Formats: sequence, structure tokens, C-alpha cells
Amino acid sequence: MLALRDLQKWRRICGALLMATLALGGCSSQLADMTPSDAQAHPREAGSYLPVHDLPPDRDQAVMPPDQRAKIEAELAAARDRQAVATKDAK
Repeated sequence: MLALRDLQKWRRICGALLMATLALGGCSSQLADMTPSDAQAHPREAGSYLPVHDLPPDRDQAVMPPDQRAKIEAELAAARDRQAVATKDAK
């Protein structure tokens, strides 16, 4: 059998654990209040993803006219050739 001292010791330990549990439980209910006021709200549907395959309606149109594109490509090719000549001369 348990002695009287052991029983009192056991009750004190259980009481301390109960008090700690209640104290910690009271703190956890206030954690939701600690979020910043400008935080974004969570989506209502947990498994919703953004539509990946939906393209904008004007995606079929050319971004720039073909003549402007040809001009830019010619300028880039000329710059590449000048850089190749400058690199060859530097060696």
C-alpha cells in the first residue's frame, strides 16, 4: 500500500500537472489574436489551385510587329558580330 506521504506527493504532482495543463490551454486560445491585422485571409477551399492552363484571351496576337522584330534581330546580330571581332582582336 501507498504510504500517506506518497499519496500526498502523488496528489501534488497531479494537481501541478492539472494547473499547468489549464494554464497552457488558456494561452493557446489567444494565439489567433496575435496575427497581424494586414495578414491575408486563407482561401475557403483548402485544395484549390490556380488555373495553370488558362491563357489570357489576347495570347494569339503577335506581341510586336514582324518588321520591328526583324529590325531588332538585325541589330542584335550586328552587335554579336562586332563583339566577336573585338574579342578576336583582343587575343
